[in-house]
Amino acid sequence: MTALLLAGMLTTISCGNKKTAQGDSQQQQTDTIGRIAAKVYVTRDISPESLLKIYKALGRQATGRVAVKISTGENNNPNYLKPELIGMLVDSVNGTIVECNTAYDGKRTTFENHWQVIREHGFSPRFNVDLMDEEGEFNIPVQDSTNIKYDIVGNHLKNYDFMINLAHFKGHPMGGFGGVLKNASIGVASANGKANIHTAGYQQVVEGMWGHVGNQDGFLESMAAAAQAVHDYFGNGERILYIDVMNNMTVDCDCVDQPEPVKLMDYGILASLDPVALDQACVDIIFNMQPSEGNDNAPLIQRIRSLHGTHTIEWAEKIGLGTRKYELFNIDQ
Repeated sequence: MTALLLAGMLTTISCGNKKTAQGDSQQQQTDTIGRIAAKVYVTRDISPESLLKIYKALGRQATGRVAVKISTGENNNPNYLKPELIGMLVDSVNGTIVECNTAYDGKRTTFENHWQVIREHGFSPRFNVDLMDEEGEFNIPVQDSTNIKYDIVGNHLKNYDFMINLAHFKGHPMGGFGGVLKNASIGVASANGKANIHTAGYQQVVEGMWGHVGNQDGFLESMAAAAQAVHDYFGNGERILYIDVMNNMTVDCDCVDQPEPVKLMDYGILASLDPVALDQACVDIIFNMQPSEGNDNAPLIQRIRSLHGTHTIEWAEKIGLGTRKYELFNIDQ
């Protein structure tokens, strides 16, 4: 395979060698010195067949009891990854869709209502689905204790041998953007675990958490630390893989009940064994694309910038979860 230059949108495949719209080039070069570029695979075709194909391109077979971590999407949000798109991949690995309850006051705060959304969005009975915190939670260790001292995750995480982190890449009203790092951190955390991350370790219970949110960089760093904890939990990263689907991209997350309209054209699917490289590649695509009629990247760029969203990726690299230096390989060729 040959490296893909994304039709002229990216002038380099090594993000550490250029100045991005968000950061300082010299600092990025320092951060990535000595790191081997991670492989990131890309297809411009968003289909069940291409999703399965890009999974296979990674060369890591999902075995044993396989958790497929997605967002089931808030009640009225139409942008979540649809069962008809992910079904071929989930079926091929005999996977179970896994989720946890939310910490904000929405439809998926309680298990009863969350199960209703799961049915309404077509995930059940189409797939085996598991709300991992339905029978409690437990703590897993973090390497980086700058903010959080442990990661609180759904108790059923213990039931799985392998995880496919299948994320919908889009904006986020608190983190700037959501990709595989968010999907591994906030997504795998129980409601109390979400409080732990959002408050940068200030409190570990959901009740009253929103009064202690405001340490933005601490929150972003906590997401990176929690994502690393989940990565480590699955065989020090040997039993997990990462996929970002770049479709239906708004400035809002799938957790927003009434999201802003989609202003970006669907781009494709990207996948990697390195979650840092993968989210960096997606962010670079957004920042470097040429806007055109019906394809306005300015709102998402502004959302990411306004919330210092790239700090999550930078911190994840700093703590050793992965590298922002990557090579893109086009599986369509």
